[in-house]
Amino acid sequence: MRLLDWISTRAVSLGREVSDAGSAAVYVRQLLRGNRIPIETFADPAPGAGGPLPPVLLLHGYLATRGSLHLLERRLTERGHMVLTYRIGPLNVGGIRQSAGLIARKVEALVTQTPVKKVNIVGHSMGGLVGLYFVKCLGGRDRVNKLVLLGSPLGGTWSAVLGLVTAPLGRASMELLPSSPLLRELRERPMPPSVDAVTVAGDRDFFAPDGRSRLEGVRHVTVPASHSGLLVDPGVAAAIDAILRQPPPGDVA
Repeated sequence: MRLLDWISTRAVSLGREVSDAGSAAVYVRQLLRGNRIPIETFADPAPGAGGPLPPVLLLHGYLATRGSLHLLERRLTERGHMVLTYRIGPLNVGGIRQSAGLIARKVEALVTQTPVKKVNIVGHSMGGLVGLYFVKCLGGRDRVNKLVLLGSPLGGTWSAVLGLVTAPLGRASMELLPSSPLLRELRERPMPPSVDAVTVAGDRDFFAPDGRSRLEGVRHVTVPASHSGLLVDPGVAAAIDAILRQPPPGDVA
């Protein structure tokens, strides 16, 4: 029986490894689309319990491009969400503060020039930290309805050591390390009560493990995915859609 149990366990593990390798390959193909991917034609805003849902602003992570968000953007669009993405440098190597400042200006321009008053933010990896900095430090509390941190290393990640060669171009790799003062500041600052924040982690995420993707006092969801799978797995897109449609805790449905 022990042999059969081992074979069964190894078969499941191998299946997950194959799936994760496939997700990584799809992610790389999308990443290589770069920042010049065509803008999706979005549908009418998705209906929520209290009326149309705010537009969804997707933020990509470190060393990524708008192309990395393409599949998630398309799947949320197909579910009725109005989805926006912005280019954060040729590759996102700038600091979290710098990127959050860019997003703050983009959102203010959106609010000024359109009827939109608030957005939902879904940030992958470092993109989630950028969204969190915007909300906690740059007035985003007045512009953000929901904030979803998707595989964001709130406790830092040692994998950022591999990106230290980019340090002359920006502070991102330094700020993602577990010893980062900026990450400590982000964890310690209170979450504005007006923003409904949710952290989402993949159970096979090597870059941002479940334990390092949590934020005290914030709802947490774990999904069956790797770091790249969080952007390309259709099941994760469905989970994000459900989060965006959920009324904030305490609201009467």
